[in-house]
Amino acid sequence: MSLIKKKYKFNYFEPLIIIAFWALLFASPLLFGRFEDQIEWQKVQTAWLNFLPLLVLFFINRFALLPRLFFKGKRVGYFLSTISIIVLFAVNIHFFNDIPTQKRPRPEGIENSGLLTEPPRGFDRMPPPNIRPSESAPQPIPPSINFLILAVLLVGFDTGLQISMRWSSLEKEKFKLEKESVENQLAILKNQVSPHFFMNTLNNIHALVDIDSEQAKTSIIKLSNLMRHLLYDSEGTKTPIKKEISFIESYIELMKLRFSEKVKITVDIPTVIPEKLIPPLLFTSLIENAFKHGISYNSTSFIEVKMSFTEENLIFIIKNSNPNFNKTNETKGIGIENTKKRLDLIYSENYTLNVDENKEFYMINLNVPL
Repeated sequence: MSLIKKKYKFNYFEPLIIIAFWALLFASPLLFGRFEDQIEWQKVQTAWLNFLPLLVLFFINRFALLPRLFFKGKRVGYFLSTISIIVLFAVNIHFFNDIPTQKRPRPEGIENSGLLTEPPRGFDRMPPPNIRPSESAPQPIPPSINFLILAVLLVGFDTGLQISMRWSSLEKEKFKLEKESVENQLAILKNQVSPHFFMNTLNNIHALVDIDSEQAKTSIIKLSNLMRHLLYDSEGTKTPIKKEISFIESYIELMKLRFSEKVKITVDIPTVIPEKLIPPLLFTSLIENAFKHGISYNSTSFIEVKMSFTEENLIFIIKNSNPNFNKTNETKGIGIENTKKRLDLIYSENYTLNVDENKEFYMINLNVPL
């Protein structure tokens, strides 16, 4: 639902920018015009008429040139077409607006009237006015040149806006696909936990029925809690830390049924658990890897699970023996990479995952915010 809302808002973001731009442009003669007593609507209408070619150019660029040329890889054709249209508009504006005014003829007989031949008495030695050409009034920018400047800025603005919107849309779509991929991986993880683990656990419980019925009953309860967590509690995006810890403890207790006393398994989890939420099955693949790759039937092995909390972080450390240190193990690497991908999507850069490995042990230190 949140993705739908964000997409809905995103679709209205671009039109709002365009409407605000054109509203400001057409309001500029009213906002920045120099009027003495009242608004001179004739000048305002003239300015609006000068904006109409820009509006036509905007529609041509947005609905014809960009979708048919630029975004289909025909960049050279797009730039040539855009330049040609801008120049064509500028030439038309030049011929319609930059027509030079004709010089007015002097009235007949003014030369013989004596008004221009003899200055008044007392002013014959008057120095000419000290007017320099550089101090004359500045000439306004011709409409054609003004159009060229505004057209280049307009096309650049519209093209940049379209590119940024498409890039943002592609990024959101990419994030959505990656999130769906993580959800699929989570579903696969549930299925991976289920078949082999449940088959081996049920066989061990079956063997315990005749040997230790009480332990068999306890194991059945733990298996039931674990299945409930896999089927129901992990359906959402967040789950309470207490439920996740209960799942981890049940999982480890059931795994202990498969191994002898040669495998030393220790769990250090505080009794006081924060009332906060975390993503479900966040540590499952790490624990599975420890039992899968850290156990040797020929030598003494160990697995150590430790969890601690601060006010803002959860620290999870799992350490196991490393009998396969000298062997290439692609499965272990894939498990860690999948965990990193999921953590990247959930926490971005707000987590740390450190791996320390030697011939004695393999250790993962995970720190995530709460």
